[in-house]
Amino acid sequence: MRIQPQQLADNLKHKLAPVYLFYGDEPLQLGEAAAAVRAAACAQGFEERELLECEPGFDWGRLAAVAAMRSLFSDRKLIELRLTAARIGREGSEAVRAYCRNPVGDNRLLILAPDLERRELQAKWVQELDRIGILLQVRQFQGRRLVAWIEQRLRERGLRPEPGVADLLSERVEGNLPAAAQEVEKLRLLYGEGDLDRERLVSAISDGARYDLFDLPDAALGGDRARVHRILNTLAAEGTAPALVLWALARELRMLAAVSHAAQRGGTAAAFRLHKVWESRQSRVLVALKRFSTEYLQDLLVRCAAADRNLKGLTAGDPWQTLAAIADDLAGARQGEHT
Repeated sequence: MRIQPQQLADNLKHKLAPVYLFYGDEPLQLGEAAAAVRAAACAQGFEERELLECEPGFDWGRLAAVAAMRSLFSDRKLIELRLTAARIGREGSEAVRAYCRNPVGDNRLLILAPDLERRELQAKWVQELDRIGILLQVRQFQGRRLVAWIEQRLRERGLRPEPGVADLLSERVEGNLPAAAQEVEKLRLLYGEGDLDRERLVSAISDGARYDLFDLPDAALGGDRARVHRILNTLAAEGTAPALVLWALARELRMLAAVSHAAQRGGTAAAFRLHKVWESRQSRVLVALKRFSTEYLQDLLVRCAAADRNLKGLTAGDPWQTLAAIADDLAGARQGEHT
């Protein structure tokens, strides 16, 4: 059975389904949906949790082995299978189908597949899972859907936003749900439950965080190297996760590279729409692009990929120094120097 994310809470109030498949490329919703299943499983006596990371070379026989394994500590077990690829292949399909044909009553299976291909949803293993379990897709929010999600989030935290508050916060986060969730939590901590008007929101944005992830790409785009380093130092001192800083820089660079490429062919409107560049920023982006060549921006994106490996501990080095070098080079490019 296929359900929407907003239906999950009510669904979990009943007996857990034998299998859950959560897929989609929006990490906040995916993580919160998985956490909800874990909490419900624990409340219903599934106290043990077995984690299987399905990476290249994964032995699919482990799924059946873990399902059959008895524990000394709990009769009930939640098996969490994390898929890292867009498709699970023939062996994986057979393993999941076999599990679904004969699910162990004392087990529940949760499959997380953030990169699952759309056409994979027509595969036999998904159809078999659909017969006995729950499928849920998470999606990126845009426009009015994002505004509605933010308003619901505020109300769930006890805040009563006046008209226009959710719209203003939506403009600030520009589609980034983790950032939106962080802002909502900050507002709850600042003001507690009750009414939330635009003045309070603006005050929290301007006073509560002089520097944040959204200031960094703007400072770099404006060529303000000193401000870039002040922001990075503040973010590091406040304990901001380097992965979020990398996300902000890579997101800006992907947008710049796409718009730069489109501008060479006489059209930028589609690139602006694709990368959700607000109208208020478009003229500033076009002015800044006079300092960059498409190749230079693509080179910075390659360095972002290297920084990602650094953050994951696959290469040596200080992550903050790596991020500072990328941001500095984005801010430091001068007209004619990288064209």
